[in-house]
Amino acid sequence: MQEIRFGTTLYVGEDSLKRLSEFKNEKILIVTDSFIASSELLSHIKSYIDSSTETMVFSEVIPDPPIDNIVAGLESSKDFPATILLAIGGGSAIDAAKAMLYFGKLTDRFRGIRFVTIPTTSGTGSEVTNFSIITDAEKGTKYPLVTDQILPDEAILDSGLIAGLPPKQTADTGIDVLTHAIEAYVSTKANDISDALSEKAICYVFTYLERAYKDGNDKAAREKMHIASTMAGMAFNIASLGINHGIAHAAGARWHIPHGRINGILLPNIIRYNAGIIEGNYSKNTTPAASRYSKIAKFLGLNAGNPQMGVRSLVNAILALEKAISIPKSLSEWGVSKDQFESDKNVIAEAALADRCSATNPIVPSKEDIISILGKSFI
Repeated sequence: MQEIRFGTTLYVGEDSLKRLSEFKNEKILIVTDSFIASSELLSHIKSYIDSSTETMVFSEVIPDPPIDNIVAGLESSKDFPATILLAIGGGSAIDAAKAMLYFGKLTDRFRGIRFVTIPTTSGTGSEVTNFSIITDAEKGTKYPLVTDQILPDEAILDSGLIAGLPPKQTADTGIDVLTHAIEAYVSTKANDISDALSEKAICYVFTYLERAYKDGNDKAAREKMHIASTMAGMAFNIASLGINHGIAHAAGARWHIPHGRINGILLPNIIRYNAGIIEGNYSKNTTPAASRYSKIAKFLGLNAGNPQMGVRSLVNAILALEKAISIPKSLSEWGVSKDQFESDKNVIAEAALADRCSATNPIVPSKEDIISILGKSFI
């Protein structure tokens, strides 16, 4: 038996920010980063908040928020009795707010608080998930925090807020969407509901990501990628993910590679591994996951006469998309040195195996398997 629950109310469309005006006589704690706090974006969003509502802004969120960043947020707002927690930003801001919410609830500080998110990137899907990624800076490790206590109550999806997102960030976050959807599709917990969400998200990425990358003002492309991000988030909130994210969390924290970018570097080799394809030889016997990847190729209209052919077509399509949006082909191209790689590969492999996302990978990997995948992704 599976329990499938969608706990987040979505507000979608050009006028979705008007939802904020419906909050009266509240105290809103806004969690964001310094860039958004100093931009016109925050002022624009706050203009929708009713005058009867008081606000406080914690704007010190940093990328891949470490534990002390969470503590700082809680400490700075301890004298503000918030009734609404409002996260504005990309995955880091939303993840920080989630962690603040979790630890605040442990002390009864945030009892009964409403949690609202406004994503300003189209990638993490964090606005609809019970996942938060927190970094231990000293150990160079990312830890997934997974609990329904941090599931947002509401998400406001206004694609107009991401019109100015630079091409590089558009590419990174868009590939993160694709990785979420593909991993959810081959997860051991996948079901018909998560499949439907994944399929639509994958189709949207292949149709609209390159358009959004080339023209940030392409309104239709931006809107579809924003929806794709949310759908992929809903899919993996049901089905979880796999070793692509397990490795990305471990390696990204140690080598400081943007999350979506390292996902993209790993993705072709993860697909080959999960499909049972050794050294790029598509004539070998394949695993059951190969049929799932081949099904993706089919609904994308790619050549998929058999599972091997479907896997090859999908990998080639991903490589072509990544080339078009300037995702590096390898860890070495990104800038990881051979010495760094050799020094860190064992620690990264061990952390990847311990990552909660890895538990639902379609193939149970060994430490040697993870190191092999890293090696193929390094060259």
